[in-house]
Amino acid sequence: MSVKQRIIGLLAVLLLAPVFGLHAACVNTVVLVHGNTGSPSDFQNTVDLLRQHGYASAQIVAPSWGNPLCAACNDHNGSEETPVKNAISNALAGSCSGHIDVIGHSMGVTLAMREIDKLGVANRVDHFIGIAGAVHGLWSCGTYPFNVATTTCGYYGLSVHSPFLGGIAGHRFGVHMYSIKSWIDEINCYGGVCVVDGVHTSTIPGEDASYDYPYGHYQLLWYTAQAQYDLLHG
Repeated sequence: MSVKQRIIGLLAVLLLAPVFGLHAACVNTVVLVHGNTGSPSDFQNTVDLLRQHGYASAQIVAPSWGNPLCAACNDHNGSEETPVKNAISNALAGSCSGHIDVIGHSMGVTLAMREIDKLGVANRVDHFIGIAGAVHGLWSCGTYPFNVATTTCGYYGLSVHSPFLGGIAGHRFGVHMYSIKSWIDEINCYGGVCVVDGVHTSTIPGEDASYDYPYGHYQLLWYTAQAQYDLLHG
């Protein structure tokens, strides 16, 4: 091989090296579960940040679930489950690492918890982040079985001490679990009361850490994209 041919060959390797590097990168697929009557676009700031850090579109899964026009109609049982269950299963099947990360917002937190629990895959979820979830129930729904006015607050809903919440209480939903919460959350702190059974309703039993921000219910999701990313890679 001539010197010229060797130089050309070396240049080709150098030019292709970044491409090989991109293909070699492996991160957990991230599943993003929106809240009641929300949409995948609620996570746009999170998606943008993940893409900026090299995540491919296929490594970000954001299912759409529930009736977007009837908040009172949605609960954690039946048709609401299917898109989230499928998203978690497909993400696990397609993840280059064989593991996933899950971030939920509002009712998406408890819905993701239910599907992880039913699928029995908590040990394959490296990071579970619950943002503004009503893990211990909503006082606006009353205490089960009293003052349960809607499906969202019923047996499979978010009334305090509902059978659904009791069924997942104390379970694990990931190797590492975190909550992001606010004491001025207009949804979870009904009447200014955020505490249920001695803890903020958004805390997750057994969590690694909980982080407080002075934001409203939706701002907790929109304004904490960097914090979410840092937790996934901390």
